[in-house]
Amino acid sequence: MNELRYSLSDDLKRTISGENETVFRLLESRFCVEIQTRLPGLRIIPKENGDTTGVFAVLDQLKMAAKNGKVLTARQLEKLIDPADAAISDFNNPDTIPATPIFRNRMGVSVFAKTKAQAELVRAVEQNDIIFAKGPAGTGKTFLAVTLAVASLERHEAERICLVRPAVEAGESLGYLPGDLKEKIAPYLRPIHDSLAELLPVEKLRKYEETGAIEVAPLAYMRGRTLKRAFIILDEAQNTTPEQMKMFLTRLGQHSKAIITGDATQVDLSKGQKSGLVHAMKLLKGIRGIAQVEFEATDVLRHPLVKDILNAYEKER
Repeated sequence: MNELRYSLSDDLKRTISGENETVFRLLESRFCVEIQTRLPGLRIIPKENGDTTGVFAVLDQLKMAAKNGKVLTARQLEKLIDPADAAISDFNNPDTIPATPIFRNRMGVSVFAKTKAQAELVRAVEQNDIIFAKGPAGTGKTFLAVTLAVASLERHEAERICLVRPAVEAGESLGYLPGDLKEKIAPYLRPIHDSLAELLPVEKLRKYEETGAIEVAPLAYMRGRTLKRAFIILDEAQNTTPEQMKMFLTRLGQHSKAIITGDATQVDLSKGQKSGLVHAMKLLKGIRGIAQVEFEATDVLRHPLVKDILNAYEKER
């Protein structure tokens, strides 16, 4: 079978490989692959019944952990890997990150939880109907939420997906933007469309949108509706008022789930207006069936400098 390449800097390679590359040797035996380390990055050569998806998933977790200052020894890793299914076994342990794929995107590449906070969000969605996910930009909150929604739709657990954003004017008035209403609100919904386009083939996405199985809309369109058997995502929720948040939360019908994402440090509401995200998380804390997941700067998956920038701004507050 053809070899695969895994991108890994020399510094990270030395950090995660363990003494005498014992971590790589463990992965070779568990996933039936050969890992060559001489050239830049890693060369992964699958053997008979080799599981390249599994080894790539665990390597992703090891790399992310190392970047966050946590290094697993081969002995520690062995306790976490279940040789029967090549997945990190203790899914309910908040200190582990499952290697079980959530969904395969349009290119056939598996999507996994990449940080502890992302793994906590996946667990929270399995066990609750309303989930708040709060934290800085770049932590994968929105993309993971959309992935979970699409996976639920594809498994026929939900009949439709509603992806919602408040159309808050940040420096530009909607009235002065060109085009009709649909064209005016399109920039606000672009991040959600980008996530959907990464996950689903063009034709399937178009079909879902045409049949109403996937709906992307501004928050104002939710008023007066009851959403049954739906997976609903409210993105950029820090830009809702408490009244808007109450309106959104009370749209939830039978057999539905809702994920509310936002960053409390990026509120674009008028001065003096209270954020509906912050208000709701404080008001609804402790209610059974409602979970809250906090993402930190260490969960940022963008350029490494983004973490330093966020930390610098946080210290100034």
